[in-house]
Amino acid sequence: PGENETKVNLEELKTSVLYSGPVDPAEWVGLRKSYPLLVYLRNNLLMLAILAFEVTIYRHQEYYRCRNNLTAPVTKTIFHDITRAHLDDGLVNCVKYFINYFFYKFGLETCFLLSVNVIGQRMDFYAMIHAFWLIAVLYRRRRKAIAEIWPKYCCFLACIITFQYFLCIGIPPAPYYPWRSGNANFNSNIIKWLYFPDFIVRPNPVFLVYDFMLLLCASLQRQTFEDENKAAVRIMAGDNVEICMNLDAASFSQHNPVPDFIHCR
Repeated sequence: PGENETKVNLEELKTSVLYSGPVDPAEWVGLRKSYPLLVYLRNNLLMLAILAFEVTIYRHQEYYRCRNNLTAPVTKTIFHDITRAHLDDGLVNCVKYFINYFFYKFGLETCFLLSVNVIGQRMDFYAMIHAFWLIAVLYRRRRKAIAEIWPKYCCFLACIITFQYFLCIGIPPAPYYPWRSGNANFNSNIIKWLYFPDFIVRPNPVFLVYDFMLLLCASLQRQTFEDENKAAVRIMAGDNVEICMNLDAASFSQHNPVPDFIHCR
């Protein structure tokens, strides 16, 4: 580029995809020569093998239940005979219960921790948007109120991760982006903070992994909110109704069905 076409210095320009080496436009659409071909396709074949293994297990379970006239369990758990009543029967039953229902009990807190992790790992414009959403969800305070806004939060996470995916792909490596023109007052740090597509400071695709983990747990939490409204699930796993914060700690035993091991003296 000429002197008036961009404000990028020579050191940064050498790291650009356009000038660091030969550019093959076919790679932008995912076409690239690779030898041996099996090494190039091993991740795709591994994914197909895992999906086939999963389908085989579910089909075998369905066939076994139909053959023996069995009904599917209410909850998709490992230990079907463990319920909320077995939580205080011993350490082994306690571990089994939390293997079955850990996310049912602490899924919302896990989502909050993952949201804070996304903010801390990214520290950019989208981290600020995640922070605003976290504040908006926490402002609802009560679990029922959070459950009402949670589908919108999941929709936001799905849309923003899709949008960032297209930002990581960018446009084919031919022209310059407008924020790299001579009239634009953008430097590499601002472009990196805004997560703009760029040929010099390319967006970090690892950030999408953090967003995906948050979206995965948020989707599971949405399913948990739906399960909380089912009577069969509440009988097996217990309810998630909050205990009033104004109660005295010593009087919890008359409102909490779990034996009081602290104030029993």
